[in-house]
Formats: sequence, structure tokens, C-alpha cells
Amino acid sequence: MEVFYYMVFGGLGLVVAVLEFWSRKNNNKDNHRLTASCQSFSSFKNNYLLVYSLMMAGDWLQGPYVYYLYTTYGYGKGDIGQLFIAGFGSSMLFGTIVGSLADKQGRKRACITYCITYILSCMTKHSPHYKVLLLGRILGGIATSLLFSAFESWLVAEHNKRGFEQQWLSLTFSKAIFLGNGLIAIISGLFGNFLVDVVSLGPVAPFDAAACILAIGMAIILSSWGENYGDPSDNKNLLSQFKGAAVAIASDEKIALLGAIQSLFEGSMYTFVFLWTPALSPNDEEIPHGFIFATFMLASMLGSSVAARMMARSSPRVESYMQIVFLVSAASLLLPIVTNFFVAPSEVKGEGISLGSSIQLLGFCAFEGCVGIFWPSIMKMRSQYIPEEARSTIMNFFRIPLNIFVCIVLYNVNAFPITIMFGMCSIFLFVASVLQRRLLVITDKSKSGDWTSLKERDVETEPLNDD
Repeated sequence: MEVFYYMVFGGLGLVVAVLEFWSRKNNNKDNHRLTASCQSFSSFKNNYLLVYSLMMAGDWLQGPYVYYLYTTYGYGKGDIGQLFIAGFGSSMLFGTIVGSLADKQGRKRACITYCITYILSCMTKHSPHYKVLLLGRILGGIATSLLFSAFESWLVAEHNKRGFEQQWLSLTFSKAIFLGNGLIAIISGLFGNFLVDVVSLGPVAPFDAAACILAIGMAIILSSWGENYGDPSDNKNLLSQFKGAAVAIASDEKIALLGAIQSLFEGSMYTFVFLWTPALSPNDEEIPHGFIFATFMLASMLGSSVAARMMARSSPRVESYMQIVFLVSAASLLLPIVTNFFVAPSEVKGEGISLGSSIQLLGFCAFEGCVGIFWPSIMKMRSQYIPEEARSTIMNFFRIPLNIFVCIVLYNVNAFPITIMFGMCSIFLFVASVLQRRLLVITDKSKSGDWTSLKERDVETEPLNDD
């Protein structure tokens, strides 16, 4: 493997290590005070991080081997594409319904449903029959919707119910992304590689391991989590929940903007997942996919570390710095277009990574760093603006345009040049930055209005105090 890969991975690892060491050193007194004053929060946070890490491990173990498993069963690109479309379509349709039930039936039950559904999805991977695999993708789509709505909804509600400080929620979010979307992803990738390549247990082995890990996580949820609800009232059916969520989105511009921003960024992110391999090896250059994936996850860890430090401060606010994050991510995905014009492509097939691809790899690492900042930041904004009684329902509404977009991209992935696809993602990210600016303006006006009302009320009470 080329030295370049080691240099990028080592550089990112060094920066992450320095940031974490510096953060722990500077916050040692604060952490000691927090632990001494609120042991219950520390236990609560650690319990959630353990469960969330296990849930993400169950997801990450499967990711690198889904496509490979389908090819070993003899399916071509067209059939595999249909299976992936079925997964995202299921997430959009059935996942929205099941995820929305969490507000009424309970978030803990929804998290348990995630575990059961994903375990069943893993079990279908033992069958080479297309219809069974299709059922597995449908179950996986439902599970994905629950993963990205039920757990966060449970955390926010339980955090508030226990009376913990709102600022501490940001700490849990950033740690969850650092572990679940960074460290756990790297460990899961290495463990999956060990099962498949080192001990030669076959491509189904990571799915069996994922099912076992999900079962362990489910046992912890059953034994240690309490139940919480959005709106458990009996007079509200599913259609009423959908109407309520739609009204909340339509009547509150902040929620609508947040949903649009999330869909634009995540749509670009999932498109990037399909595009980075052909972008780095346009002439079938030999690239270490597993090592590059681990490098991306390390960049994401770096982003979550940066987000943790920024959210711990009162300034800049999340609504402010996320504008810059979206602009940086838009610029990073423009690099494939720039290198296509200004860097001569490699003429030799099958060699190592080219100069243009090396530049793109650095840009892709920057994009993954933005992803690491995005997740805890969007979680914090959702906790502030989405009403508790319909949190899961609204969050699943946000995923509808995302899933439609990804299905369209999957269906047409070979219809457009890769530079056009990256350009489209870059435009979406720029639009997300514009919408984020609008969200900042609205929240500033809201705070200014609250401050003005407070001052007027104080002035009105002054004569009474004088009397």
C-alpha cells in the first residue's frame, strides 16, 4: 500500500489524538465537578453511549458486505440496484409509519423493534433467493428509519424528563457521533474483515455477528431503559399524527428549514457513498477500499471532536458555524470537477492512485470531517426546534425527500457522468448553507423579539415598584 495513505491516516489520527488529549486536559476540572455533582447524568450518558455504540456496530458490520454478498449469490448490478432501491423505498414508506408510531406507542418499544427488525433482516442473508433478500432489504429499510429517529427521540425526552441541563445534551450527542459514527465504524470494519478474510467464515459472517451484537443491545435496553412518549393520548390515530406533524412543519419555518437542510445534506452524503470509489479509481486503479473507509471514519471522528468543542461554547452558535460547514462541504465535492479540468488523468490502468485522485481523497476527507460536525449539530438543533409530542413523526417526515432522492440517484447512477453527480451534490450543499443562513436570521429575530418584550415588561413594572 502506498505511503500516501499512511500519511493521510496518520495525520488525521494525530490531530484527533491531540484534540482529545487537549480537551480532556482543559476540561478535567469541569468533568470532575460534573461527575461529583451529577453521578446520575454520567451513568445515564454512559448507558446511552453503550447502547448507541452497539446499535451502530450492528449497522456498520453489515454495510461493507451487502453488495459483496449479493454478488456471491450471482446477482448482477441491475438486480442489486433494485434491492437497494427496495431498502430506501421501504424506509420512506413503511419506516415512516413504524417510526411515527414511536411517539404514541413508546420510544423504548420502537428501539426494541429496531433490534428485532434488523436481526430478522440479518437472518435473511443466509438465503440466496431473491424474494427472501428483498424481504431483508424491506426489513432493513424499516430498521434504518427507527435507528435515526427512535433513539434520538428517546434520549431527548429522557434527558429532559430527568431534569438534566440542556447543555449536557450536546455532550452526549458529540460523544455518540465520535463513538458510533467514528471509532465503532473503524472497529466494525476491521472486525468484519477479520471474519471474512482472516478466518474465512464467509460473507454472511458479519451479518451473524451484527445480529448477536444487536441482541446484546436489546437486552440492555430491556433491562435499563424507561419508557417515554410523544403524545400517548388515545384520541390520536396515526393519520392525526401525520396531520399534526405536517401542520407543525408548515406553520413553523424553523422546522421546515431544518427538514430541508437535513434532506439536502444527507442526500449529498448518501450519493457520495456511491460515488467515491469510481472517483478515486476511474481507470480501475488498485485502491485499498477498507483502509480508505477507515480514513474517512477517522476524519468524521475529527469533525465530531471539533463539534464538541464548539457546542460547549456559547459562541459561535450552531446556527452560525453550520453555514461555514456546508460551504466547506460544497467546495470539497467540487474537487472531482476541478481535478478533471486541471489535472491530467492517468493513462495506465490498474496502477496505484493518481495525482488527481490523491487531491480528491484529501477533499473527501474534508467532506467526512464536515459530516462529523453535521451529526451532533443537527441533533442539537432538532432538540431545540422540533416539538416533543411529535418528534419521531417529524424526524421520519424529514427522511421522505431524502429517500426519494437516493432512489432516483440509484436508478440513474449510470446515466450521468460522475462530475455531474458531484456538481449536483455541491449545489445542494450550497443551498443548504443559504437555508442555514435563513434559519440563523429567523432565530436571531425571535431572540431579539423576546428580549424586547422582556424590556417592555420591565419598564411597565417600574412605576409600580416606585409606588
